Amino acid sequence: MEKPIQDDVSSTHRSGLLSLISFRTAIESDLVALEWNGAYSHYRQLYQEIFQSAQRGDAILWIADLEDVGIIGQLFVQLNSVRRELADGASRAYLYAFRIKPSYRRNGIGSYMLSHVERRLLDRGFQYICLNVSRDNAAARELYERSGYRIIAAEPGYWHYIDDHGIRQYVHEPAWRMEKELG
Repeated sequence: MEKPIQDDVSSTHRSGLLSLISFRTAIESDLVALEWNGAYSHYRQLYQEIFQSAQRGDAILWIADLEDVGIIGQLFVQLNSVRRELADGASRAYLYAFRIKPSYRRNGIGSYMLSHVERRLLDRGFQYICLNVSRDNAAARELYERSGYRIIAAEPGYWHYIDDHGIRQYVHEPAWRMEKELG
């Protein structure tokens, strides 16, 4: 289990809320909470597959757990992928499924989560981290740019998953691929 978030936070203006949050890797019993009271229940099977990938060492599921509230944020990292330009298991990792519950945004939690993950990946020897951000999500893109990410390519954004009813769902989310050199 990771140290509580307050061990790494130095700025006093964030210490109030951030001191009540632990940032840790997910355990299997967290998967239901990742559905955020039904808002993401359609990803139930996908979350289980990602968790199994983490059990094999190919991914890490990070969560922000607020004392007396529960999970208020998540950030997944693929360490190894068939798309080697995203994650190659050695020098390049892929960040995705990054969410902070709306009522907790703009409190430094997202910036902290990014920084935390970047440090942990650097400790593991990774040199680059990349992500895709929806072309319609200007706020997220701004967060990434403030954190040192730059756009390196356009992504068509076609993907699919099996929903909680066993039906294959197709998604089209045109995105920008962004990248940051760690270290």
